Amino acid sequence: MLRWALIFLVLALVAGALGAGGVAGLSMNIAYVLFVVFLVLMVISFFTGGLRRGPRT
Repeated sequence: MLRWALIFLVLALVAGALGAGGVAGLSMNIAYVLFVVFLVLMVISFFTGGLRRGPRT
């Protein structure tokens, strides 16, 4: 998911440099949403993985 966020970010930067403001804005919004979803899933995975694994001995 992080890979897709970076792809859309690069697409937004290229589109912005070429003057396609609508495509750049849409790509930036998609990249932002994907990055937030990635962060939420990462935090959930971190906490559930830490709880599932017992203490180290």
